[in-house]
Amino acid sequence: MSYEGEMLKKLAMPAKKDVEQALLKTLFNHNGTIKEFATGEEIVDELADLFFLNEEQRQAVLERIYRKENRVVRTPLWHRLLYRAADSLAKEKLITRPTITAQLTNRKEWMLTEDGYDKTLELLKIPTNQKEFLSIKSFEVQKLVNKAKNIQNPEIYDPFDNHRIKKTVTRELSLRSRVFRQVVIESYDYRCSVCGLKINSPDKKYWEVEAAHIVPHSARGKDDIWNGVALCRMHHWAFDVGWFSLTDDFKILISPKYEGISDNYGKIVNFDFLNNAIVPNKHIFLPEIKSLSPHKISIKWHRENILHK
Repeated sequence: MSYEGEMLKKLAMPAKKDVEQALLKTLFNHNGTIKEFATGEEIVDELADLFFLNEEQRQAVLERIYRKENRVVRTPLWHRLLYRAADSLAKEKLITRPTITAQLTNRKEWMLTEDGYDKTLELLKIPTNQKEFLSIKSFEVQKLVNKAKNIQNPEIYDPFDNHRIKKTVTRELSLRSRVFRQVVIESYDYRCSVCGLKINSPDKKYWEVEAAHIVPHSARGKDDIWNGVALCRMHHWAFDVGWFSLTDDFKILISPKYEGISDNYGKIVNFDFLNNAIVPNKHIFLPEIKSLSPHKISIKWHRENILHK
């Protein structure tokens, strides 16, 4: 048995397989990414707490001689075990190494891949269809989101997906849907473009804001940023049913039908849902990157086909 193996056995450290599973679950709880296992990083202690490690287990150090410089190198045993578990997951392509993640996000972090995401959902007994709603990132989704953000807003744009056909949801279609959702809500800084609401669930796994299609799927609308706008659930519903639309310069346009609405409707106690929450002629919040704003052709279609006149 190696020196490291003897230390692991002597201190009754967790099995590498158990650490691997804990890493996947922890990645899930941190929205898909965790930092490198450097001294002083909270993630190291968080994982140690999961295994109820005592001080001796946390402080144990491996010593080896670095012959080129004739000096002793000391490595925390727990850090070493974490790294070996993460390295094993990376070899199985369940997570990406910090050097790879940094090329995508400029941050040195371990990151879930799609396969790792599926494996984690299996461990947690969460149905895979929940991926459509969770805010957990995967390397593949973030890669496509970054790519989408770097494409310029086209002058001539067709918001219709004429190749869309009704079929069973495949992994490819699910990925495309999740990329659309992520690029839209990320571009709008996770807040509603109408009221500015920005909030997530207490466990930080679900954002309240939704990626709304301007030309809906029912009309074969595309899953891309120029056919999308970030809206809270209430304003998403109002937009979809035609209570309001947008002008070409991104101002709110309310349906004339509102003038005839009953006094008992559209109220939250004394709060007027349309006149107070959806302010006529008010500019909506737009992405900081202007090329990610909705396309005028998509808005024109919504105004002519969804807004009730």
